[in-house]
Amino acid sequence: MSTDLPPVSILGAGRVGANLARAFAERGHAVTVGHRTPSTGALAWQGPPVRHATLAEAAAASPVVFHATPGHTALDLLTSLRVPLRDKVLVDVSNATVRQPNGAPGDLLYPDGSLAQRLQAALPETRVVKALNTMFFSVMTAPRSLATPAQAFLSAEDPAAKAQVRALLASLGWPDEWILDLSGIASARATEAMILMAPHIVAAKGFKPFALTVASTAGA
Repeated sequence: MSTDLPPVSILGAGRVGANLARAFAERGHAVTVGHRTPSTGALAWQGPPVRHATLAEAAAASPVVFHATPGHTALDLLTSLRVPLRDKVLVDVSNATVRQPNGAPGDLLYPDGSLAQRLQAALPETRVVKALNTMFFSVMTAPRSLATPAQAFLSAEDPAAKAQVRALLASLGWPDEWILDLSGIASARATEAMILMAPHIVAAKGFKPFALTVASTAGA
């Protein structure tokens, strides 16, 4: 494992978290996966070696922490991890919606703002970056898997935090020109609202990888 690559923590081990953990570990990063029940999670894990820990231990283990738990419970969960998340970069890839009975996303949970904005307000000593929340989970770690170039949007107040996340996205195979900086954390309100398109895209095209992107003229 290369010592030049920064360690990464992942909070959550569902489809999104496991996909991110697997990809970072395969590329040589030291990865800590945070679970509610780490011993059970370790037994169920199938993939390259990673460290399995509690959510608090994982939040403390790395300078950059990816949040991949359900968005509708994220604010309470991450606020409870305020101390281990202090001085960390928190990359929020979730979307906070009111869940429908079938589990599909419904209305936005925070229609007057965004989860990312609420997290930054609740965690002032943590640098929150919104990213990777406008795509099917598998595209997060395989951006070239689609017929059309994907796009990753970044929203955050801290330029240095965004630079760290850009470098980690490059490790996952994202070309720099496919990453679009939307400026401050308030812009996350727009990208989080894009989740409302997801059920309609799935209904129209089936449950398969997709990403929302911006088309521009050649060379722009």
